[in-house]
Amino acid sequence: QVQLVESGGGLVQAGGSLRLSCAASGSTNSINVIGWYRQAPGKQRELVAYISSRDSTNYADSVKGRFTISRDNAKNTVYLQMNSLKPEDTAVYYCNAQRVITGMVYHYWGQGTQVTVSS
Repeated sequence: QVQLVESGGGLVQAGGSLRLSCAASGSTNSINVIGWYRQAPGKQRELVAYISSRDSTNYADSVKGRFTISRDNAKNTVYLQMNSLKPEDTAVYYCNAQRVITGMVYHYWGQGTQVTVSS
C-alpha cells in the first residue's frame, strides 16, 4: 500500500506561483510513476505531470514551460512548482502513484488540494 498526502494549495492571483507537495509513505520503493492530476468543476480529471522511477518526466501541453515536477527521494516527496498561473489552472490537484505488481497496475490517490487562481 501507498499513502499520499498533498499540501501547498491555495488562492493566488494570475501570474503568481505555488508549489504543491506530495508526501508518500508505505511501499514507496515499488512506485513506478508518481505525479499530479487535476479536476476542475464539471470537467474530467486530467494528467498534469508525472515523473518515473528513472526520472523521466511528462507534462500536459497546457502546463509545459510553466510547471515543473521534481522529487526528493530522501523525503519521499514529490513537488509541483507552478509558475505563471492562469485562471484556467483552477482545480483540485491530486497526487497519484502507480505500482506495477505481477503485471497489474495499482493506482493510489491523495485527498486532493484546492488551487484557485483569480484573474
